[in-house]
Amino acid sequence: MRTFLLYVATALAEIVGCYLPYLWLKQDRSAWLLLPAAISLALFAWLLTLHETAAGRVYAAYGGVYIGVAIAWLWAVDGIRPTAWDVTGVSVCLAGMGLIAFQPR
Repeated sequence: MRTFLLYVATALAEIVGCYLPYLWLKQDRSAWLLLPAAISLALFAWLLTLHETAAGRVYAAYGGVYIGVAIAWLWAVDGIRPTAWDVTGVSVCLAGMGLIAFQPR
């Protein structure tokens, strides 16, 4: 559970770090959003170092969790309800993430 929550925190840091510049560029928001975006991306990079397995394996497994968090963000922040296809795709990705992250060592 700790590993999964760490992946979720990592994904949120990356999404926030990318979403804030998006707001600045696409919705004409303040350039000051770039400061918390940079901090969030630095937090993202640091969080990646807290994972216990090899970096390549962490990145591969993280991708599945990122997809799930991105779809949750779509619903929570953008107000767009995920489709059954979205939910199915996330499920497949999380199953793949589980195979990679929780393999016997």
